[in-house]
Amino acid sequence: MKVLAIVLAGGEGKRLMPLTADRAKPAVPFGGIYRLIDFVLSNLANAHYLQIVVLTQYKNHSLDRHISRTWRLSSMLGNYVTPVPAQQRLGPHWFSGSADALFQNLNLIYDELPDHVIVFGADHIYRMDPRQMVDQHIDSGADVTVAAIRQPLDLADQFGVIETDPSGRRIVAFREKPKDAVGLADAPDQIFASMGNYVFKTQALIEALREDALDPSSRHDLGGNIIPMFVKGGGAEVYDFAHNVVPGSTERDRGYWRDVGTLDAYYEANMDLISVHPVFNLYNDRWPIYTGNDPLPPAKFVHNEGDRIGHALESIVSPGVIVSGGTALRSILSPGVVLHSHSQVEDSVLMGCVKVGRGAVVRRAIIDKNVVIPDGARIGFDLDYDRKRFAVTRSGVVVIGKNEIIER
Repeated sequence: MKVLAIVLAGGEGKRLMPLTADRAKPAVPFGGIYRLIDFVLSNLANAHYLQIVVLTQYKNHSLDRHISRTWRLSSMLGNYVTPVPAQQRLGPHWFSGSADALFQNLNLIYDELPDHVIVFGADHIYRMDPRQMVDQHIDSGADVTVAAIRQPLDLADQFGVIETDPSGRRIVAFREKPKDAVGLADAPDQIFASMGNYVFKTQALIEALREDALDPSSRHDLGGNIIPMFVKGGGAEVYDFAHNVVPGSTERDRGYWRDVGTLDAYYEANMDLISVHPVFNLYNDRWPIYTGNDPLPPAKFVHNEGDRIGHALESIVSPGVIVSGGTALRSILSPGVVLHSHSQVEDSVLMGCVKVGRGAVVRRAIIDKNVVIPDGARIGFDLDYDRKRFAVTRSGVVVIGKNEIIER
């Protein structure tokens, strides 16, 4: 069976502002050296689905550049990862929804003539072997298979909820953030939450997209319009993510999936990486997360004089980092970060080339690229003062945007 993978990477990412002020959401750095999109592309590549189209739209330059520089596959073997920006092929309008994005790019499907089409989102943190989902889809004969993760019943109003018949496989309802969701037959305290990952029979997808495009009342959304169309026709099945087994996974990190749609969720997902036994293990070399790295030197820790000691504990330290008499605790230091003498960074995410001045202290913060923290500055201690200058999340995480100028 020939399979074409389409990654939806056109989201604006408003809830991640200011991190998305000048980049697409899937291009947001994560975990020191990665971009959000690297996780879905790594899952597809590890599964040997090597014909991948990435549909982009908003602020796509850095995303296109990352894909073009990092995700180069052998064209001689017919493999590719290709970013495709919105082209207004069908008229002078941008994508009006995820289904419209697919409809405006049906030519990509016609060019490949696959038997099945994988459609995955670009901004979730997880490991998944999509072959297992595709195998179930083919065996079942369904028109569409929707990946779902089990979530507590009391969180149903935060997800697109999938309801099934007694078999637990055929979808009978697909509801957006319901207040009256019913628990699963085998787990009454849980619901199936859509992961935004789908496998379609090609012809069934084409017909559904054409029908949806002619409906002026549609929002042209996969979850809101296309999937309910298949549910109504009895051709939709659910794939339980709990059954997905990734090589090298452990009981602790198996089934991990995070939607980093908000700044707090993004912060928490980064913090999941740094414990001794991390909830999400970056070090699984049997299912690696691929990315591209600049030719930077190794990280360096210098000074060991009294209380002027350069060190990092329970932290991720990327290439090119210099910890010069400063301290990092439970933090992520991205490439090019410099901590000067007597500085301290705690429970924070520092993106590329952030400089922390002498004696400065940063606590519970996300600091985007190229920001310079002045000598003696204190970030994350007086949230009322920080709110006057920066974004502060509900949980009290201070977020400083790319290239922001900070005064002490």
